[in-house]
Amino acid sequence: MKIKALLLGAIASTAFAPVAFAERGSDGHVSIIYWQAPSILNPYLSGGTKDLESASLILEPLARYDENGAMVPWLGSEIPTVENGGVSADLTSITWKVAPGLKWSDGSDVTAHDVKFTADYCLHPEGGCASLSKFDGVSSVELVDDMTIKVTFDGPTPFPYGPFVGNESPIIQKAQFESCIGAAAPGCTDQNFYPVGTGPFVVTDFRPNDVIQMEANNNYRDPAKPAFATLTFKGGGDATAAGRAVMETGEFDYAWNLQLAPEVIAQMQKGGKGIPVAGFGPLVERIMVNNTNPDPALGPDERSVIRPNPKTADPAVRKAMSMAIDRPLLVEIGYGSAGKLTCDLVPAPAIYATGNDSCLTQDIAGANKMLDEAGWTKGADGVRSKDGVRLSFSYQTSTNAVRQDFQALIKQWWSEIGIETELRNLNASVFFGGDPGSPDTFQKFYADVEMYANTFNGTDPQAYLANYLCNDAPRPDSQWQGGNISRFCSEEYDALHKKLSQTAGTEARAEIARQLNNMIIESGSVIPLVHRGRLSAHSTTLGGVKLNVWDSELWNVADWYRKDGS
Repeated sequence: MKIKALLLGAIASTAFAPVAFAERGSDGHVSIIYWQAPSILNPYLSGGTKDLESASLILEPLARYDENGAMVPWLGSEIPTVENGGVSADLTSITWKVAPGLKWSDGSDVTAHDVKFTADYCLHPEGGCASLSKFDGVSSVELVDDMTIKVTFDGPTPFPYGPFVGNESPIIQKAQFESCIGAAAPGCTDQNFYPVGTGPFVVTDFRPNDVIQMEANNNYRDPAKPAFATLTFKGGGDATAAGRAVMETGEFDYAWNLQLAPEVIAQMQKGGKGIPVAGFGPLVERIMVNNTNPDPALGPDERSVIRPNPKTADPAVRKAMSMAIDRPLLVEIGYGSAGKLTCDLVPAPAIYATGNDSCLTQDIAGANKMLDEAGWTKGADGVRSKDGVRLSFSYQTSTNAVRQDFQALIKQWWSEIGIETELRNLNASVFFGGDPGSPDTFQKFYADVEMYANTFNGTDPQAYLANYLCNDAPRPDSQWQGGNISRFCSEEYDALHKKLSQTAGTEARAEIARQLNNMIIESGSVIPLVHRGRLSAHSTTLGGVKLNVWDSELWNVADWYRKDGS
C-alpha cells in the first residue's frame, strides 16, 4: 500500500503554532451574529451548522483542519501516522495521545478517559448521535493509559481520522455527561446548554434560538488567549440584517453565511465598517428527495423508514425534477461569483469531482417527454398522476431570501412539467435544530422534498459519504439523529463504501468516491443545485480571522484580536 498517500495531503508537518497576545481579555468584547440561531451546544445531538459552530467555541477535538485543509493537532499531542507509530502497520488501529497539561474549563484534567467516554456516548445503542458516521467501521475504543486511547477498526482503514477529528466530533467531559448517555441524552438540559469545555470561551448564559453570552476560559491552555474577555453570539433574524450589522452599522464583529445576492453584498460593503471574506470548499446547495412516505396519516416509524414514497419512487419522476431546473440562472441570481455550477454531491477537492455536466442545461421538453413515457398523465389542471398517485409535492426549506427565490423558480419550472408544489419555509433555528420532539427538523423530513446545504470537515469525503449508508437514517429509536436524511438505501452502495474505507492511495480512493457520488446522484435522492462558496464578513477592526471552509469558521477564534480599523 502507498502508506504516505493515505494521508491525502491532509496532515500538516508541524503542530499548530499559537500566536501570543499581551494579556488574556485585554481587547474587551467581541460579538458574532449567525442568522440561524443555535438551539443546543452539544454537537452530538444536532447536525445543524449553527449548533456545530457555536459549540466549537467551547468544545474541541483531538485534531482539526486549518484554513488550507491540513490536519493539525489540537487536544492531541500529534497526528498519528504509520511513520510515527500512531497508526498500525496493518492499518487496523490508530492510537491518540492527549496533550499533557490540558484543563477543562472547571480546572480538572483532560484525560484519555474523556476521549473514551466520548466514543461510548456517540456509539451507545439506545442513543442518537448526529456524528455517528465519524465512527463508521469502529469496532472498539480502548484506554491504553490515562493519556492514550486506541481506536480499532473492523478492517484495514487507510483513512482512520474520523473519530475525534473536526468540529463534528469534539471531546466531551466524562464527569459532566456520564449520567446523560443513551436515551437520557436529550433531556440533559444543563449539560447540553452549558458544556464544560477546553475551548477559549465558557458559556455564562444560553437562550436557545436567541443569544449566547460567553466569557474567556480562565483555564485555556494559552495564558495569553483569548484576547477578548467576553463574547456575544447572537442568533436569528436573516442574512441581510446580519450583513448590515457588520458592514454598515458596525454593531457586530463577525457575520456568518451571508446567503445574499452579489449586488446586495457589494452595496453593504460600501458602508465601510466591514469586509466580506469568501472561499470554496465542498458546500453544495441541494434538494433532498424523500425516499419514504411523509404522509401525516402514517405513524413516525412508517414515516421514517418503512413505506416508500409513491410520488418519488419512480426514477423518471426524480430525473425529470432535475432536468427542469435552470442551474445557471440559480447561480446568477443567488450567488454570482460566490456560486459555481455542479452536478456533484462532492465537488471539492477537485480530485473528487466527477466532471459530470449532464444536469447543467435545463430541458423542460425532455422532462415532459420522460414523464409521458413513464405513464404520468396530465389532468385538466395540468398536474400529472398515475395509478391514483398525484404529483403534488410538499417542498420545505429554511427561511432565507435566496432560498425562497429558489423555491419560487423551481415551483414554476416543475409546474411546466406537471408537478404541483406546495412551498413551506421554516425558521432556520428550528429546521436545523436537533429537537427530537419537533416535527419541523430537516432530519425528520416530513415533506416530499427539502432544500438546504451542508459540507464536511477536512478534505477526505469518506465520513461524509457514510451519511448515505442504510443504517444512518434518522429514526425514532435514534432520537431522530443520523446523516442519511433522504433515507437512500442500497446494499451495493454500502458495499462500495466499505471498499473505500479499506482502500489506500489518493487516486484509488478518489475513484471509489466518484462512483459513490454517481450512485447517489443517479438514484435521484439528491439533486445538486449550486456549488456554494462560504461568504461571511468581519469588522475592519477584527484581526486574526482566517476563513476556514474545511472546519468550523470559528476554528481560530482564540487568535482573534482588536486592531485599528483605519
